Amino acid sequence: MKKSILAASLALICATSLPSHAITYISAKAMLDVETGKLLKSPLISIDNGKIIAVQQNTKPTITEEDEYIQLPELTLVPGLMDMHVHLTSDPTVSRSERVGQSVPRMAVKAAHFAKITLEAGFTTVRNVGAPGYSVIALRDGINAGDVVGPRIWAAGPSLGITGGHCDNNRLPPELKYTADGVADGPWAVRVKVRENIKYGANAIKFCATGGVFSKGTKVGAQQYSLEEMQAIVSEAHRRDLPVAAHAHGTSGIKDAIKAGVDSVEHASFLDDEAIELALKHGTWLSMDIYNTEYTLAYGEQNGVDEENLNKERLVSKRQRDSFSRAVKAGVNMVFGTDAAIYPHGDNAKQFSRMVKFGMSELQAIQAATINSAKLLKMDTQLGQIKKGYAGDIIAVKGNPLNDISVLEQVPFVMKAGIVYKQ
Repeated sequence: MKKSILAASLALICATSLPSHAITYISAKAMLDVETGKLLKSPLISIDNGKIIAVQQNTKPTITEEDEYIQLPELTLVPGLMDMHVHLTSDPTVSRSERVGQSVPRMAVKAAHFAKITLEAGFTTVRNVGAPGYSVIALRDGINAGDVVGPRIWAAGPSLGITGGHCDNNRLPPELKYTADGVADGPWAVRVKVRENIKYGANAIKFCATGGVFSKGTKVGAQQYSLEEMQAIVSEAHRRDLPVAAHAHGTSGIKDAIKAGVDSVEHASFLDDEAIELALKHGTWLSMDIYNTEYTLAYGEQNGVDEENLNKERLVSKRQRDSFSRAVKAGVNMVFGTDAAIYPHGDNAKQFSRMVKFGMSELQAIQAATINSAKLLKMDTQLGQIKKGYAGDIIAVKGNPLNDISVLEQVPFVMKAGIVYKQ
């Protein structure tokens, strides 16, 4: 009898000493189910320790003193948005020549500033596809540790590229003998560079398969890495289960990147029928930045963009939008990628209306920035939906984004992992 009483007493003490998690409840006018496209009225979302534990309708919560109840009676809930192509260290208002003099620590400070702006714009997850000196990897770790505020980050580290290519720096005189962090030539050299990026914390890999718009002395459509080099990069990264992005404007570079097994092709400006068929066959994701051309052509000159780069942008812009329309019509996998840094950070959502203008439905555009991007990152059981078991990444907007997708450009409420960052 005494033993039973003692055991019961100990059990009661242990039960009362266990930490209790406060529940956060969110109610709203409606919630968008991005998987089905249905708008659910009067939702109640329950979040415990950063994760969604219940999604109900027409229900009022039972609140304890520790719980929090957020009521948004005029707003529509949407999963936290995801941008698969950003460069948080870069500022479009600073000219390329001026950036040459910026230190890596200075870039990291800028990245922290832009990360907060990006999160407050409703983007709770981003993939940073290239930054010098492992600066954004440090930022990602700082965000995870709670030192600074920002979205979840998949950070690629320095972008891989050939000597003198788009991912090198061709703006400095030869006597300085400068080579960008990610430059590597040949199959074994690129394997070493992938391993080096992983060593220093990269959880994604990016390489330049072709020339680009904003580099000096590269032809935007010309292939740079060979198929053999691309295959080495992809196999090395996939061995460690990291997603691989290929910067590729030109047709041959796009095709070889897909053949090499990349997870996503960035820009994909000059698609032909064969490239589209390859993307369909391999299930490759296309990340096409079809908004930023407007900013570049409107503000590039005053921001110090060289005429060479403006001319390349003029060459690419219409072709890329035509390619986007054809890819959407063909049913190619698409994710949301903006190249934020070519235009001001925080304006990411302006691309949604362009995606609709050039062929997507409103739901398809939202899916590109939610469930599709989560699939690309192999996080589709944890991110991209307001659903039981998923992270508490939730934004709220005024109106129905399926009727007017531009409402995503003004986000009054942002939550990441159950923590409110804007209300």
